Amino acid sequence: MSEIKYTKTELRTQQIKLTQLEKYLPTLQLKKALLQLEINQVIGELEKLEIEKKTFEEKMTGYQQLLTDADAENLFQALEVVSINKRFENIAGVEIPIFEEIVFAEPTYFLFDTPYWLESGIRGGQDLIEAREKIEILHERKRLLEKELREVSIRVNLFEKIMIPRTKANIKKVKIFLGDMQLAAVAQTKVAKRKILERKGQQ
Repeated sequence: MSEIKYTKTELRTQQIKLTQLEKYLPTLQLKKALLQLEINQVIGELEKLEIEKKTFEEKMTGYQQLLTDADAENLFQALEVVSINKRFENIAGVEIPIFEEIVFAEPTYFLFDTPYWLESGIRGGQDLIEAREKIEILHERKRLLEKELREVSIRVNLFEKIMIPRTKANIKKVKIFLGDMQLAAVAQTKVAKRKILERKGQQ
């Protein structure tokens, strides 16, 4: 930390610094609040998706005994993931991933040549895989937002507890010093005037 100078220029510098800090602090506080809000929304979405995923998992357990069936190969093929498409969005200064769609392999079988359970099994399996991918992306989003929140919180605390109080203390110190110097100068002027008057009186 650099030592402050007890001058009018230093006083002005510290006052400008304080103005800038107090002006920027609300922006940081707003960003912190927005990040916390986003994290809370992600947590809500995760809770909802975890319930959905559990429902899909329970539904798919009913197909386990059919996985040895000859048509199970068609089920596995239909559940093959070709791509997971996501976009990125800037939220409170953070680039976060947003799920768009999941693309599955095109079926090569004829629906009318397959058992009745295959279509619902494919739909249930695809729903489960999509839910898992959405959860994965939400966890990634949550990690990024929490990382940014930690960094912003550190800066807010730095401003609130160190930089602003320190700058205010510096301003107070310089003001007291300059005030004392001014009083000393006034006192010296009075003494000098009195001496001049005393000399004139003696002449």
